[in-house]
Amino acid sequence: MLQLDFYSTLVAASLVLLLGRGLVARIGFLRTYNIPEPVAGGLLVAMLLLALRGFADIEVRFDPSLQTPLMLAFFATIGLNADFASLKKGGRILAVFLLVVTGLLVVQNAMGIALASALGLDPLMGLLAGSVTLSGGHGTGAAWGAVFSEQYGVASASELAIASATFGLVLGGLIGGPVARFLIKRVEVPGIGQPQSSLAKGFEQPNEERLITAFSFIETLALVAISLQGGNLLNAAIQGTAFELPTFVCVLFVGVVLRNGLSMLGWHQVFEREVSVLGNVSLSLFLAMALMSLKLWDLAALALPIVILLAAQALLMALFAIFVTFRVMGRNYDAAVLAAGHCGFGLGATPTAIANMQAVTQRFGPSQIAFLVVPMVGAFFIDIANAVVIKLYLALPFLGTAG
Repeated sequence: MLQLDFYSTLVAASLVLLLGRGLVARIGFLRTYNIPEPVAGGLLVAMLLLALRGFADIEVRFDPSLQTPLMLAFFATIGLNADFASLKKGGRILAVFLLVVTGLLVVQNAMGIALASALGLDPLMGLLAGSVTLSGGHGTGAAWGAVFSEQYGVASASELAIASATFGLVLGGLIGGPVARFLIKRVEVPGIGQPQSSLAKGFEQPNEERLITAFSFIETLALVAISLQGGNLLNAAIQGTAFELPTFVCVLFVGVVLRNGLSMLGWHQVFEREVSVLGNVSLSLFLAMALMSLKLWDLAALALPIVILLAAQALLMALFAIFVTFRVMGRNYDAAVLAAGHCGFGLGATPTAIANMQAVTQRFGPSQIAFLVVPMVGAFFIDIANAVVIKLYLALPFLGTAG
């Protein structure tokens, strides 16, 4: 086994991003289907490491200590970019999108349970390979995996949860671009006939040049650091209570309060250009680390019925994004970008959703409403909605006694 230290992992992540950028620049297929650069580079490295483990029996492990701070820094910048005026303006769309997302949670679980039963599996395995791990991600999957194992007697529930979440993370980053490409053919694209530089804002076009000074960058870095510390303190304060939330949600919340509080008091105006640069760097490095660290051999160990179940869930996500998300959200360019984002966190995680949307907006033009709605729903509301949906399913008589 080869264990890389902190600095070696940082070097590897940086090289993975450069590799991904080179792949997308040189391979037309990746550009055509809007595959995010961290996904392209990270998955290629993960596959090479899988081959290295299989043929040379060498396992490479990375230092994970930087992953969580990068993820939290990304969510801090999402919070610092969200002003109440914009949130108020997007309130109706946010509510409609939340209903669409909740609808997917219900459908994912219904299909998971039905298909698991048809394949001769425990119906609870279908629930575990539904919204628990796909919309929930690794954290939610690990937490519920322990519950399913201890309270319901599901064998290897935690292992199945991690493998399902890994499968979802991979597919979430791969199907969002093709879905968006299919939908964009049917709508008017804002980037055509409009100067994109005047439209670029926040996270929508990460490669757009922005005017930044050293002092304003330090101010923004201080706000991110305060959001991280405040979020961790808030998380510690509410731990074990009815209001307990994941740390990244607390960090995002503190960022929102900090940005709007300083603005209302007239003390400081947050510069979105610095916030978005810090956020994009954190997001890219986090995704590169997460994807290059994937243990793809966990997927190889999955039994055929579970693979069929997860493949069916990926197909369901694509069809749901095309026929429900896109249509309900307005059948326009914003709806197409929202559909790409929904594929990201409906199978993987919010950072994957943002990367999917950036791959689209960088090429076709900005979508301010998508970058306002998706982070809020994907990082905050979906966890609450998912917990409610899972508990309602577990209350069903035939599931409560399963296992």
